[in-house]
Amino acid sequence: MPELTDLEKQSLTEIPHPSLPEGSSLYGGTKVFPDYQAENGESYFTLVHGIAHESSVSFVAILQATRALRKGFESAIYFYGPGSLNCLATRGFPTTGNSAFPGEHNINNSLKTFIEEGGKVYCCRFGLSLHGAREEDLIEGVIPTHPLDVQDALIHYGRKGAIINSTYMF
Repeated sequence: MPELTDLEKQSLTEIPHPSLPEGSSLYGGTKVFPDYQAENGESYFTLVHGIAHESSVSFVAILQATRALRKGFESAIYFYGPGSLNCLATRGFPTTGNSAFPGEHNINNSLKTFIEEGGKVYCCRFGLSLHGAREEDLIEGVIPTHPLDVQDALIHYGRKGAIINSTYMF
């Protein structure tokens, strides 16, 4: 431990650390709304326009779509614009598949799980092209789509009466 000044020592001892022991409850656990399950034929459609690792928006959208799938909804995720980068299997450093930091592959692993469990993942080819990403770099099972499919997919799932979760990030 480095040598501390008297003021540094005083600052450290003003408030005890940690203030609560590990495992202490900070929040209540009451769930307010019912744990809805899908009724026959219901769909859940997620649009993602968020860059991987730039915020939690894309990752949380995948987790929500997976939860809907596990509740029995036909669940699909459509990545477009910069969101298309979430679908790349070529993430990693110094080589693909290696995580340069903990959680680097959270999105990849979650998408693989979503697909394995029966979810559909769509990825806009134009979104890929905007960032120099190649179609052959997509995670296995991701369905490449035409740029005009974004609107028509939204119409398709809207007409089915799907619950639509649309995330957007610049």
